[in-house]
Amino acid sequence: MTKEARLSRRDESVVDLLIRTGMSKNIAKTLVFLAKREETTSVEIEKATGLRQPEVSIAMQELRRRRWVEKRDIKKEGKGRPVHAYRLAVPFDAIIDMIAREERAKIEEIETNIRKMRSQLA
Repeated sequence: MTKEARLSRRDESVVDLLIRTGMSKNIAKTLVFLAKREETTSVEIEKATGLRQPEVSIAMQELRRRRWVEKRDIKKEGKGRPVHAYRLAVPFDAIIDMIAREERAKIEEIETNIRKMRSQLA
């Protein structure tokens, strides 16, 4: 495995920041690894992140549900299931922008709740 196929310390710090937004560790690791690659397979994601196959599958379902990731089937020679190739459907910066909007909405909701609580006590 090449060096860039593993998550670096810097990548792990991005993972930690994503986790702080409420994202699961598995989704965060998968997303950060995908951001480093043009296209990759679930096996490569498993090796680079230390996640098991079911964990990668669940993370991919959520990333695809959010329309952040696209899947492509790669036909294998002979019999067997096709291999799935994944890539980001939108640039990583755009994903960060979406997360930022979600975080700001949470902050606004908290501030609104605090104002309501204070007005109830007044």
